[in-house]
Amino acid sequence: MCGAPHLGNNGGFVQTVGGMRQLPQITLIGGGLVGALLARRLAQRGFAVEVFEKRRDPRRAALAEGRSINLALAERGLQALRTTDLAETVLGRAVMMRGRMVHDGAQHCVLQRYGVDDGEVIWSASRNALNRLLLDAAEAVGVRLHFDAELVGADLERGRIRLADAHGTTREHDAGLLIGADGAGSALRAAMALHTPLGERVEPLGHGYKELEIPPIATWPRGAQPAAAHGNFALEPNALHIWPRGHYMCIALPNAEGSFTVTLFLPGKGAYPSFESLPDVAAARAFFAGEFPGLLPLIPDFDADWAGHPMGTLATLYLDRWHLDHRALLVGDAAHAIVPFHGQGMNCGFEDTVTLADLLAAEPHASAEVFVEFQRLRKPNTDAIAAMSLANYIEMRDAVADPHYLAKRTLEARLEPRIPRHFMAHYRMVAFTHLPYAYAQRRNDAQDVLIEQLLRDTPDPAAVDLDAACRLFQSQLEPLPELTHG
Repeated sequence: MCGAPHLGNNGGFVQTVGGMRQLPQITLIGGGLVGALLARRLAQRGFAVEVFEKRRDPRRAALAEGRSINLALAERGLQALRTTDLAETVLGRAVMMRGRMVHDGAQHCVLQRYGVDDGEVIWSASRNALNRLLLDAAEAVGVRLHFDAELVGADLERGRIRLADAHGTTREHDAGLLIGADGAGSALRAAMALHTPLGERVEPLGHGYKELEIPPIATWPRGAQPAAAHGNFALEPNALHIWPRGHYMCIALPNAEGSFTVTLFLPGKGAYPSFESLPDVAAARAFFAGEFPGLLPLIPDFDADWAGHPMGTLATLYLDRWHLDHRALLVGDAAHAIVPFHGQGMNCGFEDTVTLADLLAAEPHASAEVFVEFQRLRKPNTDAIAAMSLANYIEMRDAVADPHYLAKRTLEARLEPRIPRHFMAHYRMVAFTHLPYAYAQRRNDAQDVLIEQLLRDTPDPAAVDLDAACRLFQSQLEPLPELTHG
């Protein structure tokens, strides 16, 4: 028989069964990608988990279009999916991307590989399709899902939350351990900040984005298909396409059914070009005709897409504090939202789920200590990927076509097979290993100093003395850690 609940060491309610302490109940706010995956992982570890999501159930209702950037799934995210037995299912619905296909202003293009071979690729996945899959997977292991349930208040002293449905009807819920995975605009973070300052700082990028679509070839009128089509794809499908233009750019990511999600990144305000300087569809079309002449014909519904899709904003969120003792914790974008230019936002959030689930499984009745340790382990790494993502925007929109950047990449490609224990390209460390982000950032900074030194002496990468270059790296840098790949 179940005994009465009693207070655990951290003040949270712990049910007893036959005198044995049971795992605490967990309430997750947010049923997006991170929330759904975390819920599944915790349920697999034996926790009773309930998820409250303010949106309608995306499996039963169409979601608003034009508000989400396609997802790039890399090794860190794949490892998190492996721990929940979902990796192969997800990969079966994703499209492999070998590298960046860079389109210059003269309508030439060249592939810049991400890794050394097809064993090192990233994957384009539909955000909405992945969310639906993860919700099904969470429900399959006993997670209780509640939709149209918006967090509108929290009594963090008593461990109770107040929820409202789409009609404004409210109800209360005993939360147990309360975890917020409700994104950059987190309602739980706002409730926590009313209780204790979190040291919140939001740094807007000053650039926005708008999504457009290249449709599958099968949907084009007969005779209107582009001459260089690749099966059902209007462009090479196994690449992330970039049209870099200095202070702005377009990218296109493939979708499994043959379409591409095109995203324009542009300053929000200021002189031409900016979103402010493109007040209507006619101005936007003229801008694309001048700057992206090879891309515009591939977007037959350009006018409707531009008019119908809102401009999204981009910012980085920093918090000094992710938790309130044993009562509440923030994860994913709710704690550390970043700009999307390294393709690591989801991957970083998925890494959160692995660390947190392992910590809670090891010490289920010491949530205060677990929350402190979670922040200690993760915050240096989330700060690092935030900085690297901002730097990667400059690289993507400008440097990928710069001769000095290309010289550095050429030299790195020559060095990597010669001294694999002492040199690994920055992108490979981030995307294809489990090395902590903070380590990858420090290591890349140190490697870059040496690369710049070598090219300062000999600007032509083909003329660099490789033997001397290898000796330089081996003398200046410690060997990379063993077993860095998944």
